[in-house]
Amino acid sequence: MSNSSYFIILSLVYIAFFNILYRKKRNIDSVELCIFVIFLVTNIIGLLLELLSIYSCKLYGNISPITIIFNRLYLAYLVTFCIIFLNYVVAVSVDVNKYNKIKSTIRSLSIICNIIFGIFSLVLPLTIYDNHSEGIAVMSVYFLSFFSIIISLIFMIKNLKNVKLKSYLPLFIFIIGLLIASIIQKIDPSFTLITTLESFVLVVMYHTIENPDVKMIEELELAKNQAEKANHAKTDFLSSMSHEIRTPLNAIVGFSECVLSSNTLEEAKENSADIINASKTLLEIVNGILDISKIESGKLEIINSSYKAKELLESVATLVRPRMEEKGLDFQISISADIPEILYGDHSNLKKIVTNLLSNASKYTEHGFVKYSVSCINNNNICRLIITVEDSGRGIKEENISKLFTKFQRLDEDRNTTIEGTGLGLAITKKLLELMGGKIVVQSRYGEGSKFTAIVDQKIEIIKNLNTAPVEVVTKSKDVSGKKVLIVDDNTLNLKVASKLLEKYKLNIETVDSGLACIEKINSGSIYDMILMDDMMPKMSGVETLNELKKQSNFTTPVIALTANAISGMKEKYISCGFNDYLAKPINKTELETIVYKYLNTTGSTKTNINFGELPKEVYQIGSKGGLIVPDNPDNKENSNNSSITVDISNDKEQILKDNDIDYQKGIELLGDISMYQETMKDFLSGINDRLSNLEKYQNDMANYAIEVHALKSDAKYLGFTKLAEIAYDQELRSKENNQQYIISNYAQLKEEVSRVCDVCKKYLSTI
Repeated sequence: MSNSSYFIILSLVYIAFFNILYRKKRNIDSVELCIFVIFLVTNIIGLLLELLSIYSCKLYGNISPITIIFNRLYLAYLVTFCIIFLNYVVAVSVDVNKYNKIKSTIRSLSIICNIIFGIFSLVLPLTIYDNHSEGIAVMSVYFLSFFSIIISLIFMIKNLKNVKLKSYLPLFIFIIGLLIASIIQKIDPSFTLITTLESFVLVVMYHTIENPDVKMIEELELAKNQAEKANHAKTDFLSSMSHEIRTPLNAIVGFSECVLSSNTLEEAKENSADIINASKTLLEIVNGILDISKIESGKLEIINSSYKAKELLESVATLVRPRMEEKGLDFQISISADIPEILYGDHSNLKKIVTNLLSNASKYTEHGFVKYSVSCINNNNICRLIITVEDSGRGIKEENISKLFTKFQRLDEDRNTTIEGTGLGLAITKKLLELMGGKIVVQSRYGEGSKFTAIVDQKIEIIKNLNTAPVEVVTKSKDVSGKKVLIVDDNTLNLKVASKLLEKYKLNIETVDSGLACIEKINSGSIYDMILMDDMMPKMSGVETLNELKKQSNFTTPVIALTANAISGMKEKYISCGFNDYLAKPINKTELETIVYKYLNTTGSTKTNINFGELPKEVYQIGSKGGLIVPDNPDNKENSNNSSITVDISNDKEQILKDNDIDYQKGIELLGDISMYQETMKDFLSGINDRLSNLEKYQNDMANYAIEVHALKSDAKYLGFTKLAEIAYDQELRSKENNQQYIISNYAQLKEEVSRVCDVCKKYLSTI
């Protein structure tokens, strides 16, 4: 060991002097420099311990307690140095913000490793010879050193693209030098160069990457670049604002002069209208500037309060409708009926977000359509609003999507020279959503259209118990007669009701009772303009049938999911499965009319659907990792008020239904009139024995039992048999869980309720 003592003494003197010089310089407070200072101090301690180990061995012998203590302390030093080295590699490789996030974790792991391997080096067996040490204690230090180097190399190689090579150069020198020193020590154990090598690398680091003067210059350069960017941004802002504000101002001044020189009142009115339009544009620009400046200065506050959700969302549509009509756009509105009545959040900024998205769609769509749809996912007291604005406008190039939310950025300016605006709208929208804890997703096809989806969580104060699908408003064609529609459902009553409801549109209607029959129809060459298809059918479900149809390359017929699964999120589920749309059973006449005019529109001139792909799954997962932030809300309230349509009772016979808790008013609302209601009731009675027979037959086959009881639930809802529908729904859920014991135990309750409503129906029909 004595052969290396001269190197150690020289290193100790140099590093001690180096420490004094380094501390006299002005240092920048950075993570790497802090670890570098720890390196310098630790290295002095290591050099001292190695010298003491050498000379204690000479003075007191190999087995002296003093010699053993110094050798063990030196091993503990090597453990500490390895861990500090690993920390330094991480600090150099990641940016400051990321390091601050993981700093506490790294610190905890470092302390744990230091304690464990430090104890190993102090208590495990150690044998000291005249020129070197051996034993399990030494092996544990070797293991930690090897492990640290491997981890460091992996980390450095992984981040090589993100870090300047000169930052890693001293670290690579240390690793290579360590390998050379290990080989030399293997040949001649008296040469222990590791601590001296550490001193050499620290000096190299000082002269390359950790020199305070160099760091200061880098900081000054960074500050200079930031100042120049800020100055350019200010210049760009003034230039953009000068142009944008001057344009409407020139129009106001010019048209005002025209008003003064107008010869007729009509001419003056036309000029006045132009002045008003220019004034609105100017007001929009000024409001945008004020909004963005408030947001960036941190002065914009999120003010939460209770508001009527549907009223607000519909009012925005009313506000922008004139712009749509002026351009002749097909403005389609779909606002989900299950949105809670009263929400709690920043409704003022929410309105601004929706207005910006709709205005943007209107601005960049010359012809075609704009779809405005709002759906929601309700979970406990949280309502996630999913606001989508889709258009058939110019679309956005993929490389430009990231630039959308940049202030004063207008894409494809050569194509958009006639469009007014500052480019602030989307920048404001994104920042407002972020302040509200929301997100925005952009999907686009260049030349075809765009789809913007804003997602924000609000707290629920009052929720209505509504169980219907979204109500849409679409441009309605006057005539869809002659169009061919196929209805696929295993339930005869459902087929009859759907056919009856479609009669008024003068369609050619065909019906089949299974997915297999539907496929046979298509394979035989039958062509339909639309297919209404139930999902829960025996042998082949609606989803399976659709998948088979989609395998045919020439199959383009719109397929609408017709199902009693009318719960939140089902529309999204069925559309993701390939259906074009969704109709809940019992069929709502308004919703059916929307579907008819939407997919059987005879004009054929307007493209109404662009496949932008699915939204990220996190959109539909409340409480998932990275979930949205909800506004703080005081006491949550709930209201269970139901809305209903009142039907006057003109005859005492309807009183029979009312007295027996039959909601015939709902039935008439669904089926259209009292005669259709009575006819459907007769069909129910004629088929109920077969239904019960099937239910009893399938009590050992839960899959088919679920299909049969699902159909019974649908029939009960059409006729207003509320209690029977609830029992059937409960049994449907249990059968899907394969809970056969529950089905058998509670079948008597279902049969008893069926018997009761049948008796009421017979009594009622006997009075007609």
